[in-house]
Amino acid sequence: MPRQQATALDVEFIRGLYPDRVWDWAFFENAGGSFVPQSVIDRTTAYMSETQVQPGASFEPSALAAERMAEGQRLMAAMINADPDEVIIGPSTTMNIYVLARALRSWFGPGDELIVTNLDHEANGGAWRRLAEEGVAVKEWRVNPSTAALEIADLEALLSERTRLVCCSHCSNIVGAFNDVAAIARTVHGAGALLFVDGVAFAPHRAVDVRALDVDFYALSLYKLYGPHVGLLYGKREHLLKARGQNHFFIGESDIPLKLNPGGPSHEFTAALTGVADYFETVYSHHFPEPRNSFHDRVSALFDLFADHEVRLATRFADFLASKSSVRVIGDRTGARDEGTSIFSFLVEGTRSADLPAKVEGDRIAIRSGHFYAHRLIDSLGIDPADGVVRVSMVHYNTADEVDRLIRALDPVI
Repeated sequence: MPRQQATALDVEFIRGLYPDRVWDWAFFENAGGSFVPQSVIDRTTAYMSETQVQPGASFEPSALAAERMAEGQRLMAAMINADPDEVIIGPSTTMNIYVLARALRSWFGPGDELIVTNLDHEANGGAWRRLAEEGVAVKEWRVNPSTAALEIADLEALLSERTRLVCCSHCSNIVGAFNDVAAIARTVHGAGALLFVDGVAFAPHRAVDVRALDVDFYALSLYKLYGPHVGLLYGKREHLLKARGQNHFFIGESDIPLKLNPGGPSHEFTAALTGVADYFETVYSHHFPEPRNSFHDRVSALFDLFADHEVRLATRFADFLASKSSVRVIGDRTGARDEGTSIFSFLVEGTRSADLPAKVEGDRIAIRSGHFYAHRLIDSLGIDPADGVVRVSMVHYNTADEVDRLIRALDPVI
C-alpha cells in the first residue's frame, strides 16, 4: 500500500536525525543558532578527512573538493529559488552586508538617500548607516512604539526621488512578527529604489522564495537554518555584476560571486551545506509519498509542515504568556500562522531579564536574555538595552512536551 502524505510532523523521526546528546536540554535559543543534524556533521567530516586541500586543481582530492563546494552552493541557491552565481556563502550575515555596502558605495551620489529601520538586527543597520560618514543621507523607518511594527505608510512618507536603497527585515529577531516583504518591494520599486531584506529570523521557519518576493538582495544565516556557521547573501545577477568587486584586484568584475567574497568561502562549511539539503530531503521523503519537481518545491512543502507544528507550539506558549499579568510581550503576538514565527520576547515586572534564564536552568531548559543585537529597537521601546528582554524561540524539532516543561518552569517565577 502506498504511503500517504503525513498530516502532522513526525518530530520523533526528525529528532533521530540529530546527535542524541543535543536533546539533554529543552532548547529554546534557536533564534541564536539552531542545532545541526548528523548529515551536516558527516559532510563536514568527509570534506576535512578526504578533501582538505586547496580546491580546484586537477588531482582527484582537489577536484572533488571543488565539486563538493559547488554542490553546497548550488543547493542553497536552489533552496531559495536563486541561481548559484546569485548566492554568496560568506562568514556571517554581518560581514556579508558590510562587504555589500562597500560594493554599492559608488551607487550613491551627493544627496542620494538610503532608508534603514530601527527594528532590525544591527547587521542590517550598522554597515549602511556608516555610509552617512561619506555623504549619503540616511533616513530611519521607525517602528510604531505601541506595536513594535513597521508600517508601510511611514515608509511611503520617507521615500523620495533620491531614495536609492531601502533596508528592512523579513522578520524581527525580537518581535518575531512578519513584515509584508512583497508589499514593501512593490512600494520601494514603485519609487525607483532597490530593496535589501534581512531574512535571518524568517528563514528557519518559512520557505524563502527570492523571486516571488522580488527582492533585490536577501540575507540569511545558515547556522540558524540547521547548517554550519556561515551566512548566505543573495543578489539579483544584474546588481551583483554592477557592484564593485571587494576581492583581490585580479578577480574580474564579472566573476560573481567570488568578487564579493574577500578571501573566498569557507571550504569545509560550504561543502557541508549539502548536509542541510540531505536533511531536508530525508525529512521530506519520510512525510511525502512522491517527490515534487524541484528541491525548492520540496523544501516549500516541508516548511508548510514545519509551520503547522510550530504554530501549535507557539499558540500554547502565547496563551501562557497572555495569562500572566506581570508579563509584557513585545509586539502583538498570539502564535497565529500568518502573524509571525515562534519567537517570543518579553519582560517580567519586578524581575531583571538577565536573572530569569538561570531560574529555569535547573530544569535543563535553555533560554536567554539581552538585546540580541537589536539594540536600537530595544532602546526605542523604552527598555534598557543593558538588560534587554527574555527571548524564547522554537523551531520544528521542539516538542509540545518541551513547551510544557518550559511553562511549568516559568510559571512560579513570572
